Amino acid sequence: MTPSGTTWGADRGDVIGTVPSAGVPQPAWEVLLPAAGAPARGRGRALQEALREAVRTGRLGPGTRLPSSRALAADLGVSRGLVTEVYEQLTAEGYLRSDRGSGTWVGGAARSAAPGARDLAPRAPGVRVDFRSGTPDLALFPRAAWGAAQRRVLAELAHRQLGYPDPRGLPELRAALAALLARRRGVVADPERLVVCSGVAQAATLLGFVLRARGLRTVGVEDPGSPEHARLFASTGVDTVWLPVDEEGLEPGPLAASGVRAVVVTPSHQFPSGIAYSARRRAELLDWARSVDGFVLEDDYDGDFRYDRAPVGALQGLDPERVAYAGSVSKSLAPGLRLGWMLVPEVLLDEVVERKRTMDLGNPALDQAVLARFVTGGGYDRQLRRCQRAYRERRDALVAALERHFPGSSVSGIAAGLHLIAHLPARHGPTPRLLDRARAAGVALRSLEEHGTARSSDGTVRLVLGYAHLTPGEIALGVGLLAGGGQG
Repeated sequence: MTPSGTTWGADRGDVIGTVPSAGVPQPAWEVLLPAAGAPARGRGRALQEALREAVRTGRLGPGTRLPSSRALAADLGVSRGLVTEVYEQLTAEGYLRSDRGSGTWVGGAARSAAPGARDLAPRAPGVRVDFRSGTPDLALFPRAAWGAAQRRVLAELAHRQLGYPDPRGLPELRAALAALLARRRGVVADPERLVVCSGVAQAATLLGFVLRARGLRTVGVEDPGSPEHARLFASTGVDTVWLPVDEEGLEPGPLAASGVRAVVVTPSHQFPSGIAYSARRRAELLDWARSVDGFVLEDDYDGDFRYDRAPVGALQGLDPERVAYAGSVSKSLAPGLRLGWMLVPEVLLDEVVERKRTMDLGNPALDQAVLARFVTGGGYDRQLRRCQRAYRERRDALVAALERHFPGSSVSGIAAGLHLIAHLPARHGPTPRLLDRARAAGVALRSLEEHGTARSSDGTVRLVLGYAHLTPGEIALGVGLLAGGGQG
């Protein structure tokens, strides 16, 4: 790094101070030599960027005096006018300062930027087997079919469709999703009330902002349930209150006593317990919403994965004016696509759409068009069938491994979804000690207690085990490690 106060000769390119490079002292102006050899048309921009970078990184520190334009031009073999333009541009930007009669200096405004770009995506360093739920098998993403759909879309997409889209989403995608959801999930799907969004997370955030603007300050969430719901609503300024779930669904008594006018539920496959709300509880929930002039956000996070029973239709089909229905392709395709949807009650539609418009001006038009083609061409249905076969096999592998390594254990919530609840006998506990043993063995998992306030009353260890992203071999290995055997 050039020490502060290092000076280039005012009339020559010789440097009073030098800069170490690979351990060998070099004149500091040599950082500009590669740029001086750039093609004539881009030489000025290349010199500007080279000098900017030298200042940003600290190679030319604040207070360094630069050569005169005549001297530097001679040393670099470029015109004096070009060097003068570079100096003037960087002086205007604040990288350099120029004092009349005393030359040009490196200014003090620039600070070194952090090198490189960090990846803050969720990672599990040191983990051999990760049983945490929520991730599909990304190796099942249909690359060839998706690529083919993308090529067709690029060939056929009108130029105007690459402009700012309808904040609700492309009409062709909204129509394709409405037909798909009506057929597969039994929803009342009006394309005019379907908003394409960046997954269920954005759907919840949009709804949170709208409800808060309407004066609601608290939303109910299921106990046990997803802690993510509370975090999402907190980001909109809305508090959450845990409401207990029993074997039929959300308990009506605590719900009525809570004073909330909005709740988030997972009625088709409750997360994480795996139950499906009974018909009675569905009716009671909707009666409550009507009685308080309230709303229900239905998170259908894995509604397409049913193995041993007929699919349970969405709650929204019973009352589309009280239920906002949200889903995504995060489990069926990949979470990295950031594509989802929300069917919005008519009374909230304009406010949700306006909030979506001001939030991001709509989802990427090209990605929407590709998903529309993928759905209408049958690729989405084929993908779901492929995933169901793979995930059923993995579920069965997990159940078998638990039976082998943990005799006397039981499982629940296995008829659908991408995770199950394992109930291990009390002799394997207490839960904190088992989690410590798992961590030491390189096995990542979560207990049911981490998803709410309820605690086991009989000492049973209750684990939430995701399996969709693991091969049968990895599942067997992980359960073996959890049991202390070292191998599956």
